[in-house]
Amino acid sequence: MVQALPAGYLFDPADPRAPTSDQWARMTPAERARVVDMLPAEVPLELMPPEGDAHRKAKRDALDALDGFFRRVDRKIYLSSELAVFYPGEPRFAPDLLAVVDVEPHERMRWVVDHEGKGLDLVIEVHVAGSRTKDHQINVERYARLGIREYFLFDRSRLRLHAYRLAAAQEGDPSRPRAYQRIVPQAGRFASEVLGLDILLDGPRLRFFAGNAPLEDADEMIARLGGMLDQVIAHHEGAQRIAEELAAELDRERRLREEAERQLEQARAEIERLKAR
Repeated sequence: MVQALPAGYLFDPADPRAPTSDQWARMTPAERARVVDMLPAEVPLELMPPEGDAHRKAKRDALDALDGFFRRVDRKIYLSSELAVFYPGEPRFAPDLLAVVDVEPHERMRWVVDHEGKGLDLVIEVHVAGSRTKDHQINVERYARLGIREYFLFDRSRLRLHAYRLAAAQEGDPSRPRAYQRIVPQAGRFASEVLGLDILLDGPRLRFFAGNAPLEDADEMIARLGGMLDQVIAHHEGAQRIAEELAAELDRERRLREEAERQLEQARAEIERLKAR
């Protein structure tokens, strides 16, 4: 059922959209909060169809690597996966992975552009199966029109990486039609100005580099830390074994010394006995 709200905004549950920027500007803070709460956080299957383990793992590994890195360097950047995104007056969408710089990285149920004060800076989509038109054509045009600065498309089925960026002159200028330019890789690496990282294809996965150092995902970090722990345990067990061997050697020497002292006392007693005779 379509609901009429202030400033001429109509909310249609069958096609939920955020108010236009003009409608948003004419709302009170309370009305804006009501609208944000009405916008659904759930994403229907037609916007996010399941594509199997390859799709899930590619998204998870990329998000883990980026989230862990930016936490360590203490950079303020919001990262999420399959989050409902609402641009003013636009149909909602849910990217496989999104990034917004210079915002607080707290948990969110949805991203409402006018409520947050800015749109997305980067989107990464992973294509595994189904129609190629959405990721390779529709999203290229749509994300550019919305002003999303960078768009990376990982074609998992063909093991190809495509990268796009808005021309600098088009950023922040709504009067000019926006279109992407392809990012030309250097030595197989695609530079992301948004992330400040290089991205390349490493077999069936995306690999991120800070300079020459690759970023680890959660599985790799767990494996590395597990190996370090194994070494610590092995060194501890080796040290403990050496300590036990030293303790045993000291105990043997103590017993030998006590036996020598006992024999010496016996010899002294025998000498005294002989003298007494």
